[in-house]
Amino acid sequence: MDLHSWLFIFILLHLSCFDSIQGQNTPYSNCPEEFQCGTSILGFPFYKPTQPDCGLCKVDCDTTPHPMIELEGVKYQVLERQNVFVTIKDPILETFLNEKSCRSFDRNLSLPISPIITYRVYPFLTLFKCNTSKKRFYEGFQSYNGCETFTLYYNHSSVSSTESRPVATSCSMIRVPMKTGFESKSNNSDLFDMLTADVSLGWTVSSKCNQCYSRGGRCLVDSNNKFLCSAGEKSKVAVFACIGISILLFCFRKKIFWSKYLRFWESKAEDHRNIEAFLNNYGPYSPKRYSYSDIRRMTDRFRNKLGQGGFGDVYRGSLCNGGQVAVKVLNELKGSGEDFINEVASISRTSHVNIVSLVGFCFEGRKRALVYEFMPNGSLEKFIYEERSDRVRQLDWPALYKIALGIARGLEYLHRGCNTRILHFDIKPHNILLDEDFCPKISDFGLAKLCVKKESIVSMLGARGTIGYIAPEIVCRNLGGVSHKSDVYSYGMMVLEMVGGRKNVDERVANTSEFYFPDWLYQRIELDEELQLIGIMNEEEKECARKMVIASLWCIQTSPSNRPSMTKVVEMLEGNLNTLQVPPTPYL
Repeated sequence: MDLHSWLFIFILLHLSCFDSIQGQNTPYSNCPEEFQCGTSILGFPFYKPTQPDCGLCKVDCDTTPHPMIELEGVKYQVLERQNVFVTIKDPILETFLNEKSCRSFDRNLSLPISPIITYRVYPFLTLFKCNTSKKRFYEGFQSYNGCETFTLYYNHSSVSSTESRPVATSCSMIRVPMKTGFESKSNNSDLFDMLTADVSLGWTVSSKCNQCYSRGGRCLVDSNNKFLCSAGEKSKVAVFACIGISILLFCFRKKIFWSKYLRFWESKAEDHRNIEAFLNNYGPYSPKRYSYSDIRRMTDRFRNKLGQGGFGDVYRGSLCNGGQVAVKVLNELKGSGEDFINEVASISRTSHVNIVSLVGFCFEGRKRALVYEFMPNGSLEKFIYEERSDRVRQLDWPALYKIALGIARGLEYLHRGCNTRILHFDIKPHNILLDEDFCPKISDFGLAKLCVKKESIVSMLGARGTIGYIAPEIVCRNLGGVSHKSDVYSYGMMVLEMVGGRKNVDERVANTSEFYFPDWLYQRIELDEELQLIGIMNEEEKECARKMVIASLWCIQTSPSNRPSMTKVVEMLEGNLNTLQVPPTPYL
């Protein structure tokens, strides 16, 4: 077939495509004004899953006993419609409130911020969630001290107020639905008696969106969260179909072997679908999902960088409620995005004072980010090495002991306290973050593995971790299975660096007997000699240091079976020094 024949076919194809596009109905032309949903009659801005072009807020009418809508990642039951309001319920919050559980205050009432539609709720109570380690008193505020890891402050002037601000920079602001009528009652009411899982949801559609809707368009937002009126997805699909067919004909004419590129695209698309399916099906406890425009907004367009690494860059950010966060923007992920899934899956299952909290995440095309609570003192590595002492204050021995004990408790929780055992596989000073009170929190779960069974032996295709902290069985499998004892080894190596104020392997040491610090420490422990550690001022500090050293030397035993569990490590650190036995000589 000559070139003129191919050109003739190409023109006919485009004419037929664009003729069919002009005959398309507009997106909203077949949308019902109202539809039955459970016991309520709903309409725009709500839409059924089968009619995504017919509204702005999806409602699943087939769930029982009530329809469900989702706002900012939280699923609510639709109870009834009252004029311009819909009564909704958070069933998980209802369970927590009935149990008077402090987990109730993890269910922050958050509404989407969009130039298309504005949501409002009434009534709600604004609470300020503050670290319990700081003794505070705020005039005019009531406090609730029934939760172990935080204190709540509130007053009735903060009821349904959208202008409230945290009473201190270290406090985060949360909103919880409040029972009608408590706004004017006395301040002596029990906090849980004031709260409810039900709330009235109202909405206002922007004038631009109403005009777009009346013209048969679809209301959208662009990457900068600016309003956009689209002509409709069907027309786009038809245009892209025509272009795609034309390209395929051209490629066939030129005999280009495009099949390998198609397989590559299909593979990437499959990886994307797998991650998306995981996030959607993760369950009610999944963290909040942010758009990439949200990430840009909360980081002020990535102005304040906190650090960087092989995974990407970390920026400081602010939430709408004033809370401070650290945003880790990931580089393009390798393979199927296992690191991203590991991080979200692992840390979402945790709730412990020594585990960093994941506030939310972003998964939008190739843009991926993780949003954590902000740790003002950064990572532990800034405070333990002597060569950095001129830039930051050194920690005294009681503080080092407290940090070592806190990390041990966090690891014990990961290994035993979760419903699903979590193995971290990258314990090191860089991954231990310190809050304003130098309370340690384990972070960076990108290499973690979940163990659904009681035993923690896991299969691994290759070594994972950081040189200097990797357990020997990860590299040499004939030493034993890879398990939670691998985290114990990494913990021991890290605490020894905290004790010595230096890397365990130090090439700058002139005396070769001090080249490998754990070896040198073991010899002095065995001979019952002074440890000659810097900064020890009294017998109490000497005892803390000696317990940290003995526990760590047990942790770095070559055979995993000879290492203690993290539960035993906590007991060793909290127990009497005289009851601790010197460990056998490790094969180093």
